Amino acid sequence: MSRLSLPLNAIHAFLVTARHLNLTHAARELCLTQGAVSRKIAALEQWLGVTLFDRHARGLRLTPQGAALLPDLQQGFELMVQASEKVRRSQVSIRLKAPTCAMRWLVPRLMALEHHRPELHVALTTTLDHAAQLENFDVAIVYGKPHPDGICLFSESLTPVMAADQPRPDSPAALATMTFLHPTADTRDWQCWLHAQQVTLNMKRNQHFATMDLAISAAIQGFGVAMADSNLVESDIASGRLIKPFAGEVKTGAVYSLLQRPAQDGPPFLAELVAWLCRDQKVTQSPLSAGLA
Repeated sequence: MSRLSLPLNAIHAFLVTARHLNLTHAARELCLTQGAVSRKIAALEQWLGVTLFDRHARGLRLTPQGAALLPDLQQGFELMVQASEKVRRSQVSIRLKAPTCAMRWLVPRLMALEHHRPELHVALTTTLDHAAQLENFDVAIVYGKPHPDGICLFSESLTPVMAADQPRPDSPAALATMTFLHPTADTRDWQCWLHAQQVTLNMKRNQHFATMDLAISAAIQGFGVAMADSNLVESDIASGRLIKPFAGEVKTGAVYSLLQRPAQDGPPFLAELVAWLCRDQKVTQSPLSAGLA
């Protein structure tokens, strides 16, 4: 055997055998026969030019040379394991699925996480299906009623938003002269908010979008006034891209819930991702989940 080719398999067999000082136990852990373990140790002894074990009636005993070599080999082998595990973990992606409407809330948090923990990779898939379940993903954000197995990230709270450079209405009634941007094909979100303000309007000019995100984007461009979830426009409000002309918000009863794969079945860093997404929220189990506890 060449001196340049380090016999890693034989070294591993030596470390396991040194821990047990018993060939039977070592062979069981290594899933080898006793003869195979003996041959690996003999090959390492030949490569090193020293005897590592003394055989006696009750098992094995390390020779002085074997005892002296053991700590350095243990340390070196552990360093290789740690280095390999670090690379392996860095190549694993966490599969996250989220509805398109949640992107304005989710993407800034994923960008901040990537900056803070560059070794944590998230593979994001978007969907227009608000009620989609975990399926074959590691984490999923779902919209709708509180989920019995989920963590509530935030509750939907509707409020009008508009571009900051547009003329600001002085009352909800003044909205009647503006273009209403709807996040759905109907007017239910706007009607929900107007009903809570005890205002009845004749909405003459309307534009309907497939998602709330598209309606919000149109509002940013000055196309009109959109009905939006205040949680989804927090960064747009903070940056001045949007303003809330009125303080009134209305809870719809819908929530954004986080579903996750059981820890034992999930990839590395799954718990870190979940904690990051939940860190700024008043995170609780949904009422249904609490009732099952």
